[in-house]
Amino acid sequence: MKATLFTDGGSRGNPGPAAYGFVLEAEDGTVLDARGETIGVATNNVAEYSALVAGLERAAEVGVDELEVVSDSELLVKQMRGEYKVKNRALQELFLDASRLARKIQRVKYTAVRREHNELADSLVNEALDRATS
Repeated sequence: MKATLFTDGGSRGNPGPAAYGFVLEAEDGTVLDARGETIGVATNNVAEYSALVAGLERAAEVGVDELEVVSDSELLVKQMRGEYKVKNRALQELFLDASRLARKIQRVKYTAVRREHNELADSLVNEALDRATS
């Protein structure tokens, strides 16, 4: 099954209260899962990776074998493509988790987009943060 995974993460303050969001969509546009979760105090990059790990885990669970990951984090996309090294200790473990999960899916492609092209995942992050901070 082919699918697209839209991921986003954010924190209010860096580090600060953080959350991630992901939307897993089948090829025909059917939403297979959509989630926004808080992760405590973390950096934006940790939140971005947390979204990727959670989304890849879900994609593997539902039997996706071809996945396009869409993220507005250029850092995450370039690190997952192998274009940038992962130097930050906090990100190294998340990177390894994401890489292990990606190997459960036959093909994974990473695409960087501007924030306005990732609205649903972005709104899930903000809703989770609003719930946590209100």
